[in-house]
Amino acid sequence: MTDQFEQERSPLDPSLSAIMSERRGLINLAYRLLGSLAEAEDVVQETYARWYAMSRQQQDAIEVPGAWLSKVASRLCLNVLSSARTRRELYVGEWIPEPLPEPSEWIGGRSDGFTIDPVDRVTLDESVNMAFLVVLDAMTPAERVAFILHDVFRYPFAAVAEIVGRTPGACRQLASSARRRIRAAHTPTTPTVRQARIVNDFKRAWEAGDISALIGLLDPGATAIADGGGRASAALRPIDGAARIVRFMVQLARNLRDLTILERTVNGQPGLVLQQDGVTVTVAALQIEGERIKHIWATRNADKLRPWTTRRPGGRGRTGSA
Repeated sequence: MTDQFEQERSPLDPSLSAIMSERRGLINLAYRLLGSLAEAEDVVQETYARWYAMSRQQQDAIEVPGAWLSKVASRLCLNVLSSARTRRELYVGEWIPEPLPEPSEWIGGRSDGFTIDPVDRVTLDESVNMAFLVVLDAMTPAERVAFILHDVFRYPFAAVAEIVGRTPGACRQLASSARRRIRAAHTPTTPTVRQARIVNDFKRAWEAGDISALIGLLDPGATAIADGGGRASAALRPIDGAARIVRFMVQLARNLRDLTILERTVNGQPGLVLQQDGVTVTVAALQIEGERIKHIWATRNADKLRPWTTRRPGGRGRTGSA
């Protein structure tokens, strides 16, 4: 990894090594707080910019640099979340958290040369599955930050209070409120093997144009949300009901000629990727309840598909079905 800061010190500088080793944790934190890998990268870059803007004496005075970096990154994320509602009012259509591939599927880094393979630094667990991120996105910024910092990253409420700017007691209430939202949205987890089988059946039915099979694999009250962001054609509102979703899917397949449907891991769970001429045009995260698909989140905004568009040099990319 190279960036402008590393060039200023010897690669053997132990203080530099210790500071840069925090990047993985910061990316993990920022992605869960923001639901966007691109914004998480920006926040982490700004965090390091603030660290290196200090004098060496100021840096040495900080007893735990990792804690300082986390605090700054969290505050930056809180600022981003606070302004996100206004930005999303201008967003074209529905907004979906940015989908993440498996690390082995990531291929391109940022073109500015500051960050390479950031998805390698995001640990894929239940706190990044799409259903979880969608619930987080409905929270207030303070609720989300308090919950993620305390319940996911185990920060004490005293530390959370310093970041959020409220009392420890208020932060405890924020986390409790967020926890209630999570519980209300929680559904029994379908084993991954069964999820993969249902996704495979869904893929095959879509490829065959088997409308009856597609409808049978969807919950009657299923909902599909597409995120085009004005960059790609997409339904501007949620699509409710299995029959309506299937009609939309069939029309999409007609519009996108030479469409290839691939089974891929999306945010740690079985999902689908649609490609045209080898280029990813849609990434679909699925929530499966029992034996049927309850929710589909289809990302078509090219800005959010950056990690899916090229393969990492020397990576073990896959083709066809998983």
